[in-house]
Amino acid sequence: MNEKSYHSGSVSAFRSKTFSFKHELKKIWHPDWFQGSRKTNGYFEGWYFKNVSADSLHCWSFIPGISLAGEKSHAFVQAINGKTGETLYFKFDINSFSYSTNSFQIKIGPNEFSSEGFYLDLDNGEEQFKGHIAISNIQPLKITLIRPGIMGWYRYVPFMECYHGVVSLDHQLHGTIFHNQKAMNFDNGTGYIEKDWGTSMPKAWVWMHCNHFDEPGVSFMLSVARIPWLGRTFTGFLGFFLRKGKTHVFATYTGAKINVLDFETDKVKIQIETKKLIIDLLAANKSKGALKAPVHGDMERVIHESIDAKIELKVSDKTHTIFQGLGKNAGLELVGNKELLK
Repeated sequence: MNEKSYHSGSVSAFRSKTFSFKHELKKIWHPDWFQGSRKTNGYFEGWYFKNVSADSLHCWSFIPGISLAGEKSHAFVQAINGKTGETLYFKFDINSFSYSTNSFQIKIGPNEFSSEGFYLDLDNGEEQFKGHIAISNIQPLKITLIRPGIMGWYRYVPFMECYHGVVSLDHQLHGTIFHNQKAMNFDNGTGYIEKDWGTSMPKAWVWMHCNHFDEPGVSFMLSVARIPWLGRTFTGFLGFFLRKGKTHVFATYTGAKINVLDFETDKVKIQIETKKLIIDLLAANKSKGALKAPVHGDMERVIHESIDAKIELKVSDKTHTIFQGLGKNAGLELVGNKELLK
């Protein structure tokens, strides 16, 4: 990774040294960049790097981020093993966090993350990760004035509890990570990157992602959440379907609607209708790991995520089936009181 213009992640740096109106405006159209330069308390930001080896033997997600919560402020890297559900939390001093002001590139201690790849040097005395993963053939989400990211025009709406961004819909991996000195080879593996930032995660949500279907190059993501705003709440959703290089974005703001939203234990059945497509899916959890999530910036909430779930996906254009397949090594979160989403 090339050295670029970095700023210290200390709370005092947020107050003055990093503020630039030009930068604040520019980063709206770069949701992958660090967004929190003016926040000093009650704020979080995290990036989600999902990585699956070519033989699917290794499935790990790494989540670098920051928690700004007064004396509890810190930087962190979370790790989740998709095969066992094991989770690890590596905590760092907030001053160890730094970021580029002209690209997506962050550092947490000796660890580095960007859209070009990431370098790990994690050690809590019992668990260690070390290695480098390079990213190639990245599939970004097209950014426009009307849609400055996956949230569409909602990205311009102030005072939202949580904002969501997609960095890479699909990409290839190259490199090796050593976990407790045991090599995990990710050459020709598949990855995905997204992120969240704001004050807190929603009270209830469904999130899923998969880019491991029999047909290469297919990637699917959906997030449904109960969203508070200005004293009220509403259920909103957003997602994408990537196939043969074409991305279909569907969301509340595009006029899409949810026709079916049924829950069973560790399962969810959903049907979404857009102006052109009908999307049917059945997602089921397998191994689940406990992750920390923010409440007013403080990483005090525990949620559960699977990254070896399965998704049965069918996409039709209202006259015939465009795609039908079973996705493996999928990420799936079913969090909170799901009845709030109906």
